[in-house]
Amino acid sequence: MNPEGYPTPTKPPVISVVIPARDEEEDIERTILQFKALTLPHEVIVSDGKSTDATTVRAKAAGAQVVLNSDNTRTAAKQRNDGAKIARGEFIVFIDTTVMLPEINSFFTCALTLFKNDSSLVGLSAPQWIQPHLETSADRFFLTLINWLLRFQNNTLKKGAASGKFQMIRREAFEKAGGYPEKLVTGEDHEMFVQLTKIGRTHTERSLYIYYDGRREHAWGWPKLLWYWIRDTVAIAATGKSASADWAPVSKTSV
Repeated sequence: MNPEGYPTPTKPPVISVVIPARDEEEDIERTILQFKALTLPHEVIVSDGKSTDATTVRAKAAGAQVVLNSDNTRTAAKQRNDGAKIARGEFIVFIDTTVMLPEINSFFTCALTLFKNDSSLVGLSAPQWIQPHLETSADRFFLTLINWLLRFQNNTLKKGAASGKFQMIRREAFEKAGGYPEKLVTGEDHEMFVQLTKIGRTHTERSLYIYYDGRREHAWGWPKLLWYWIRDTVAIAATGKSASADWAPVSKTSV
């Protein structure tokens, strides 16, 4: 039995899905339940960042293992690492809440084939799009540019770059990289892929894609969001620290 009392899968998981969550009671069940359709051996782990709502209750009800924050550090990096500590899969998949993976079996069959065919591949990402019924023309414009830039950095420049909305990493490489840098409030997802390029190759697969709800983009607006990204990227490069003091969750009610 796992720590929360749910039966441990009889087959060792090929994939461990880690979902960092904080006050996500509205979306966590749907995010977890999409993996019910996945036929590959897998496990779903929700790493909670001291939620004050029913996130953990609903995550357990949906069948996920739940890891509770072990100290007062409430960063996505800490939550990702806490989840990875109990993950048993050969590959660890990190996704954000609200992320949906279309045709989930085809998605992971393709992803695993890429890893199988290239032993040097240690980190995989995919283009990200806002759910069609929520998407605006500005979303499409900016995400087209961002997806191209991330693909160019990974596949052409070999520098390593990826959004934390979806990252699939070989477990051995993740451990060798030392996990996500917990000192970073933001930018830990990008920094992980930078570190992975010191171990092997990272890749953005154009034929795969993920959807999310775009709540931050719609609550803040693209100019503000891009300013925060640029500011934090420059700060991390110059000082090794994020400029942002916190990357607080954005609730649907604020959108």
